[in-house]
Amino acid sequence: MKVPVIDNGGQWTHREWRVLRDLGVDCQILPNTAAPEEIAGADAVVLSGGALSLESSTEPLGRVAEWIDVLRLPVLGICVGHQYLARHYGGTVSHAAAGEFGRVEVELSDPVHPLWTGLSSPTRVWANHNDQVTQPPPGWTTLARSTACPVQAMAAPDRPLFGVQFHPEVEHTVGGRRIFENFLALARGETPLPPPRSA
Repeated sequence: MKVPVIDNGGQWTHREWRVLRDLGVDCQILPNTAAPEEIAGADAVVLSGGALSLESSTEPLGRVAEWIDVLRLPVLGICVGHQYLARHYGGTVSHAAAGEFGRVEVELSDPVHPLWTGLSSPTRVWANHNDQVTQPPPGWTTLARSTACPVQAMAAPDRPLFGVQFHPEVEHTVGGRRIFENFLALARGETPLPPPRSA
């Protein structure tokens, strides 16, 4: 299975690459300026975290918009990647009233969703953000929330597109490796997507 990590300029990219490599995935790091033909052979994509601020911004995230709808690959967006998915598909990204840094307790709003297989609610994750998704895109499901962040995770209604605000690639996130395993199973079609429901 080939799953590139799209680098959005953060410190997290190599950690994501390492988790995928350890899971036996053919993984390389590509810049977010990679051309669509460089992505076309992938089976899925991870959009990494980064230090960018998408709050009140319409700036493109490299060339991601050129391929994300055309190639229709499974995508796991992490932190800024999560925020990009929200903005791209019509959700809202805002500056958080209180940023989250370090361990955060998260409630799994949809604990039976297959992205959470093997996890329990509430769970503890590692977060590092000042901006956050405050409204998911139309039709998307909110999968998790915390006291300070209303959309800690979300899923598209009819495609394997997922976003998480926290960082599953770090060992401080309980079950983080399992989240990657669950995403890969969804991307391969081994685990079916749940029927659509409103956010």
